[in-house]
Amino acid sequence: MPSPADRRVKQQRLARVRSDAGAGALVLTSHEAVSWYLDGVRTHVSLAGPPVLAVRVDDGGDHLFVAANEADRLAEEELLPDDAARIVRVPWQTPPTDAATAVGPAMTEAVLAGPLRAARASLLPGERDRYRALGRQTAEAMTDAAGTLTPGSTERTAASALAAALVARGIDPLVILVAGRSRLGHRHPLPTDAPLGDRAMLVVCGRRHGLIANATRWVGAAGPDDERILAVEADFLAATRPGAVLSDAFARGCAAYAAHGFDDEEWTRHHQGGPTGYAGRDPRATAQTLDPIVADQAFAWNPSAPGAKVEDTVLIGDDGIEVLTADPRWPTVTQAGRARPTALPFS
Repeated sequence: MPSPADRRVKQQRLARVRSDAGAGALVLTSHEAVSWYLDGVRTHVSLAGPPVLAVRVDDGGDHLFVAANEADRLAEEELLPDDAARIVRVPWQTPPTDAATAVGPAMTEAVLAGPLRAARASLLPGERDRYRALGRQTAEAMTDAAGTLTPGSTERTAASALAAALVARGIDPLVILVAGRSRLGHRHPLPTDAPLGDRAMLVVCGRRHGLIANATRWVGAAGPDDERILAVEADFLAATRPGAVLSDAFARGCAAYAAHGFDDEEWTRHHQGGPTGYAGRDPRATAQTLDPIVADQAFAWNPSAPGAKVEDTVLIGDDGIEVLTADPRWPTVTQAGRARPTALPFS
């Protein structure tokens, strides 16, 4: 269930956002903003569709504009009682966003994208607990699925095993990527009927309670660049500390490619990840993202090179980094004093 205490903090944060912007009202319309503000409610029916509700936040309190055919379920299964009492039922043929903005003037998420990211960056106690459970169970799902695979398994067989393991734990599989030996050159390998061969990459992004866990694992043979890509990740993580600026952490990680023997332009060939939480990347880091890094913020860097990649979801604290997507059954090596995943041999 959502936490009333965490919700009050979020209401205070949005009150500051509205005050700083001179906004009497603000309408939340995206999955990441609505699910964050309502403390992890499921905002979707179709994973590919828009949210089934929008939230209008103003001095008179919150009002939830909900598609009428979804209102009873949300009230009974997802929402705090106070929120359920503030539902405004919207005919199914009217987008909830349109209904929420028709009430009167209001600022939109697009206008306040940066302040809204900042408002949700530092995760509250209930969110951190939910994220730890999600990260652990996502990693366990990957271990369980990987243990069923052989070199003769197809990429689609691997994807179905990953999806089943996630769904069994109440985790929505937002992204599942699989590359066998013949397709390791692709950074975003959608699964095919190709066999895994002697080395394969598994990637998942799983969502539960609005939060998203991102992880990459390798099965089969070790790769020649496995240790070097872990060294690149270590430099990204070393630069990711409260008080730093996101673009600076990004720059240090990008410079690490050349420092560890990769082509110095390797970072240009794939995005490097960045903050995560209620969006897969919130935002994707670039040289132009000037967001401050704060304590209790989640990150998922994903440095990669042809045939090499590492990715885990971590929590940034004042006293260091906590890896959330970890399963003690998965083999690891030590990099920069931290256990990092290595290839799991086929059984």
